Amino acid sequence: MPAPKSERLLNLLIMLLVQRRPIAKDPIRKLLYPDSRPDAFEKMFERDKDELRSLGVPVEVAQLDPFFDDEVGYRIPPDQFALPDVSLTPEEAAVVSLASRVWQQATMAQATTDAVRKLNAAGIDVDLTALEIAQPRLTADEPAFATCWEAVCDRTRIQFDYQRPDEPTPRRRHLQPWGMVRTSGRWYLVGFDTDRQAERVFRLDRVTGAVRKVGAARAYDVPPDTDLREVIDRLAPMPAAERAVLLVRRGAGHSFRRRAARVEEGVVGPDTRTTWDCVELDRPARGFVDEVLYHGPDVVLLEPAGLRAQVVGRLEAVAG
Repeated sequence: MPAPKSERLLNLLIMLLVQRRPIAKDPIRKLLYPDSRPDAFEKMFERDKDELRSLGVPVEVAQLDPFFDDEVGYRIPPDQFALPDVSLTPEEAAVVSLASRVWQQATMAQATTDAVRKLNAAGIDVDLTALEIAQPRLTADEPAFATCWEAVCDRTRIQFDYQRPDEPTPRRRHLQPWGMVRTSGRWYLVGFDTDRQAERVFRLDRVTGAVRKVGAARAYDVPPDTDLREVIDRLAPMPAAERAVLLVRRGAGHSFRRRAARVEEGVVGPDTRTTWDCVELDRPARGFVDEVLYHGPDVVLLEPAGLRAQVVGRLEAVAG
């Protein structure tokens, strides 16, 4: 059975990115498209190359032998694929840092491992340092994530069982998925519920069992100007903000300081070699734990206790 398209594209991206020299079609077919007929391979390979290029990936075609032009190979030059240096404000850097951590999940890690293992087994010289520019990092542990993400990208209808906290048993849902958003440490799926004929929001950790795609791809269009976060705020509002207390290293945590209701300077912090300030503010309803973690050792969350426990748990998971 052929691999799902998203996995196949990721494998192809990794294979072409780690090449020190262009690689010919034949080993690409044997390693990534082993069960395909020659004509089917040609079609899939051309489509996959075009899709990577449409995403801005520079797939390079070059002669395998400079003295003969009868066979060409393929490669992604890391220097062309990498982004140039970009100047960002602290707030923009925070957003980019969070966004760049999407995809540190078992399915993608396994795809990377499989691709590199196949290349090594085939005796192909690879440059693993090139993978650093394609290294995503935001956790997505929910089993439903991969299928929902593929359905969003392909615009394919899905069905799944969903367990609401106020219902005794899960109920079957049919959805046209529009997009996915991570907020307050959880992934949310936004789309059009075809049974209720209305837009709906679903927490991925409440999906039970397998998510199944239904029908063909490109089966619907997402309404123009759809704001996924606005839909979540409207249909699944978070509790009102509560007061948070932080220890912030002097010269850091400017996004917290600007919103502070009170700042006490020169307090005792965890590192006595530097100066700390105590900052109190009304924490936002969403994303506060991620914002604290982004600042690393420069910010320590003291209150509320529940959010502090989330921060500690996330740090322990990383350390483990």
